[in-house]
Amino acid sequence: MKKLSFLFISLLTAFAFTGCTDGLDNIEYNLSNGVILSAPVSAAATSSSLTVTSTMNGNVGVVLKKGFCYSANVQNPTIKDYVVDADENFSATITGLMGGTTYYIRAYVYGDSRYVYSETFTVTTGVASLEEYVAPAYVDNYVDIAAWSSRGKWNLANVHDPTVVLAEDGYYYMYQTDASYGNAHQAGGHFHGRRSKDLVNWEYLGGTMKELPEWVIPKLNEIRTEMGLEATTANSADFGYWAPCVRKVKDGLYRMYYSIVCPGTISGDGTWSERAFIGLMENDNPANNDGWVDKGYVITNASDKGLDFNVAANNYENSYYKWNAIDPSYFIDKDSKHWLIYGSWHSGIALVELDAESGKVKAELPKPWGTTGEEIAAYGKLIATRNMRSRWQASEGPEIIYHDRYYYLFLAYDELSVAYNTRVARAEHIEGPYFSMDGTNVTTNGGDILPVVTHPYKFNGSDGWVGISHCCVFDDGNGNWYFASQGRFPKNAGGNASSNDLMMGHVRKIRWTEDGWPLVMPERYGAVPQDKIEESELIGNWEHIDLSYSFGNQKTSTQMTLTDDHKVSAGPWAGATWSYDAENQVLTANGVKLYLQRETDWEASPRTHTIVYAGYGGNNKTYWGKKSK
Repeated sequence: MKKLSFLFISLLTAFAFTGCTDGLDNIEYNLSNGVILSAPVSAAATSSSLTVTSTMNGNVGVVLKKGFCYSANVQNPTIKDYVVDADENFSATITGLMGGTTYYIRAYVYGDSRYVYSETFTVTTGVASLEEYVAPAYVDNYVDIAAWSSRGKWNLANVHDPTVVLAEDGYYYMYQTDASYGNAHQAGGHFHGRRSKDLVNWEYLGGTMKELPEWVIPKLNEIRTEMGLEATTANSADFGYWAPCVRKVKDGLYRMYYSIVCPGTISGDGTWSERAFIGLMENDNPANNDGWVDKGYVITNASDKGLDFNVAANNYENSYYKWNAIDPSYFIDKDSKHWLIYGSWHSGIALVELDAESGKVKAELPKPWGTTGEEIAAYGKLIATRNMRSRWQASEGPEIIYHDRYYYLFLAYDELSVAYNTRVARAEHIEGPYFSMDGTNVTTNGGDILPVVTHPYKFNGSDGWVGISHCCVFDDGNGNWYFASQGRFPKNAGGNASSNDLMMGHVRKIRWTEDGWPLVMPERYGAVPQDKIEESELIGNWEHIDLSYSFGNQKTSTQMTLTDDHKVSAGPWAGATWSYDAENQVLTANGVKLYLQRETDWEASPRTHTIVYAGYGGNNKTYWGKKSK
């Protein structure tokens, strides 16, 4: 995050949350009321529905309500998860299930002020065909379930700056910045987690850090004393908890690098903002959400201005710090070297080598100030910058992956509330130089990266999304790559003055172009069966978006029509021709290769599946589109 993000956090606390609560936090569970339940058994089943039955014996006269609770993630679901009422025969049909997904189901009864549950029944639905496909049902506008008491229903609601790791147990674990609609998260610690088996249904786990680590304030005061400054007067509630990064190091070892942003300014209201820290936690099993053990300090902001720290708070181009110690990204390269990549707005993105055993910086760190770059070189080297002359960069959230001979550096550009967009550059070596798709060397020369990977956009029938960036990029080990980020509602959507504070976690598939650049699909991932796309399906109307950069603007769709004589008859490419490579699922229109995928049509009512495309064209433009229904 950038210095301006203090305003964002303040604004989140400025309005009171007034959403509903489920009133379940004080209910006692699994206390005997004399009723004995059998585990559910299944009868009729399809890829999207399942009929289950149970029996009850014992003190059945106390039973006031009975039914089934189920989840795709929680192995012992309760009524805080999905629930369906049972009929007089203790039977119910559960609908709206995802095909090819494992569900956990328990019967329950309520009576004598108690809930009693059966043992868990586990069942995997059949793989759905396109005709049977059931789209995810969770709501995007989640105001009504945003409260802490409704956290079991959040799924991907209240997600900001996500990081995702695939663990040994087959779950994807996601962690995030402390931010939520109405600051609902404040009840539950920091760096909140959730997990999923299918990247669609997510189980909320809670905070991984219960309170400010003990080392933070002493470390801050140690540095302030060495700088000739008084000790901080801040308390633990004043600190920010931002942008974790989680990686699996090896079986039985997971690392989370996190940002702690210190409040206030260096030496008075008129000077530059206080520093940040990057710390480290480790866990041997992320299924144990309370198992994260803090390993302490890793790195802080470094300055090449010595002790001349009286830089005015609005002197952005000449900020006191060279490197801003937030937004960590951790990467183990193809040569098994460990690296920390970090930075936000100040000068650019830095890379520093880590000790593999400890996870800490490999070199000995001097005092975090000097009068030359050489004196603070241990704090990292520049790998990407937008401007060699200014320290106000409008870039942050670095993420590095390795794919087919290249290291890819994804970066978030611009402010986070609306204009946030994602760029990608690549290098043959992790230390650079990194090149934009247009050939710009952003390591040694600086400049804006192309292509644009994500950008504020809007398809018909929706408010669309803004603030789509600060990504994590990951694969499933089988060649399938994904892009996760937050997305925000536009300002004043639906008359809600706080709608821009609605942050939904987004997961999208990535396809790779023939020359090795990642394309992020325009619609979010919804586990649509990937049946072969036939040429006949392409004929008709499409919603076409020129996703090329436009600061702070949602790019809207224009109708484009493909006819059966391989002509484009309407839209911005009217008069052009089109062809189709069915084997590789690439549509070429107006000379632009558009890579196809079956994805969920999130704007349709009811939601269904459709065909989408993404492609890069002349002048390094980005195009998104989807087939209209």
